[in-house]
Amino acid sequence: MHSFGLHQAKVISMTQSDHSTSLGKGLKTRHLTMMGLGSAIGAGLFLGTGVGIQAAGPAVILGYIFAGLVVVLLMQMLGELAAARPNSGSFSVYAQQAFGHWAGFSIGWLYWFLLTMVMGAEMTGAAAIMGQWFGVDPWIPAFICVVGFAIVNLAQVRGFGEFEFWFAFVKVAVIVAFLIIGVLLVFGLLPGTEFVGTKNFLAHGFMPNGVSGLAAGLLAVAFAFGGIELVTIAAAESENPASAIATAVRSVIWRISLFYLGSVLIIILLLPYEAIGGAKTAAESPFAVILGMANIPGVVGFMEAVIVLALLSAFNAQIYGTSRLVHSLALRKDAPQIFAKTNHQGVPMNAVLLSMFFAFASVGLQFWNPPGLLTFLLNAVGGCLIVLWVMIAASWIKLHPQLVRNNEITTVRMAGHPWSAIICLILLGILVALMLFDAGSRPQITAVAVVFAVTVALSFFSRKKA
Repeated sequence: MHSFGLHQAKVISMTQSDHSTSLGKGLKTRHLTMMGLGSAIGAGLFLGTGVGIQAAGPAVILGYIFAGLVVVLLMQMLGELAAARPNSGSFSVYAQQAFGHWAGFSIGWLYWFLLTMVMGAEMTGAAAIMGQWFGVDPWIPAFICVVGFAIVNLAQVRGFGEFEFWFAFVKVAVIVAFLIIGVLLVFGLLPGTEFVGTKNFLAHGFMPNGVSGLAAGLLAVAFAFGGIELVTIAAAESENPASAIATAVRSVIWRISLFYLGSVLIIILLLPYEAIGGAKTAAESPFAVILGMANIPGVVGFMEAVIVLALLSAFNAQIYGTSRLVHSLALRKDAPQIFAKTNHQGVPMNAVLLSMFFAFASVGLQFWNPPGLLTFLLNAVGGCLIVLWVMIAASWIKLHPQLVRNNEITTVRMAGHPWSAIICLILLGILVALMLFDAGSRPQITAVAVVFAVTVALSFFSRKKA
């Protein structure tokens, strides 16, 4: 006899097959791969990398390895679940199958909240740069961009996938070019340069600020890989979900690791430790400084364009992610039913319009910036990722035996049940402990505890799925 989890998955699947609520099937594997890369490669890589290096020195590499290991474990677990039971609700649906209505409701809306706050911050950053370019108030380019992305997301999903593919492709191309130029600079192979070796890397020691510096560096880079879980949301609209997830998950996690670790290694090899710090402008970005060392003309303007592109690409992917999550929640009667409807192209238009509304609201909140409120909401964002990651690991522990019993496992399989997830949870526990002992990070735990408690409480007042 089939388990409750499998029965629930079938009910959701049958609901999605209804003509008026079914999503399109136009995304290809290359779209998913680039969407995952584009979501995780944001302005944080180009502007924020120096913060972790300043705190930990070259030892920040250990922080990225720690964060990378957590994400590799999580994406393999999530990939197994998504390949076996593809659904636009992804981890929210799996949490519901594993632990009941409250878990699916709270994780779904918590991730929606996370994406909504992040996309507001990203559009605000992009609009500020574009406003300077054209000498206009930032709200003008923000308004134009949000309307433009509304059109993209209201189109057939294949068009969105193609748009996001090329958006992300440019970012990836820039990083690949940066890595190549960086290696040439390290070995003194460009005109007017000389071999650098490890003179900057070890000038102040591998861990100049000790264990406390390493801990601060880890906290600075812990969420660098956040965003790649969007791949499993989009997979439900791919032509062959199981195959697409298998390829995209493996490709994304290793490419992201290479890009981040490679970029950070180039930066700490080429720049003196004391010259590296957080960047508020493109000119201060370690990427711009290093490209300037290669005598590339117009490097600051180029990096500004790349940063804007990175922000807009992530914003676009997050509009997609929030709309599909709301669509999935509506199918499960955890959001108004109007958001479950799709048009003849399989686009959840009402859910997209809701996402656009909150995109405007989030951008407006950034400009309004009421005392205390915005800080509290943004503090909750990092903590939301930890809650999500914990729930993914816990859901996999619960659901993996069901998948095995029901012969649902595809080519995507996470080995070592349940120890893989237990190791992941221990690593997340270490991260939470570090945040609790760090005065700057502690408010993130407090804020997400409040937000999560509110979503769990609301789950008991929502309409449960029949």
